[in-house]
Amino acid sequence: MLAFSTAYLTEDDFPTIHLYTGYTMIVLILLRFVWGFIGSHYARFSSFVVKPNEIIKYFKDVLQLKAKHYLGHNPAGGAMVIALLISLSMTLLFGLLTYGVSEFSGPLANIAFSVSEPMANIFEELHVFFANFTLFLVVLHVIGVAIASFQHKENLVKSMISGYKQDIKNHEH
Repeated sequence: MLAFSTAYLTEDDFPTIHLYTGYTMIVLILLRFVWGFIGSHYARFSSFVVKPNEIIKYFKDVLQLKAKHYLGHNPAGGAMVIALLISLSMTLLFGLLTYGVSEFSGPLANIAFSVSEPMANIFEELHVFFANFTLFLVVLHVIGVAIASFQHKENLVKSMISGYKQDIKNHEH
């Protein structure tokens, strides 16, 4: 979140900071991807990636104020993790492409000479689009966390930071 915010806010005025926070996010995305396969039970993709019909059912239950409590990600939270990973990855990919084409630098600089100017503009537009879409997803995520925290009378922000969530029924982590 800090790296994304920094990159988002520095894009025009501090291109070096923007670049390095972008590289930092690449490392963080790669680490999260690996952690999704070898991390703790609730961090693994297999514990929270569910079918779309389960996500829809969860949203219906939220609207009826009868959403089930989850120790890990609820279906909406799991879907948000995937959406954020995809959107951030696309932001980073098109940022690297834009950097390679416009500055003839970075890991994708070797494609710079084979890209037309209209295509370079498309890369930049897609970079901006996905950055803004990621920001939109972050806002939705914050709203979702607030709703779930209220519905289940728990501090999800604290759980997200500590990695522990109290089991309401069993009073366990």
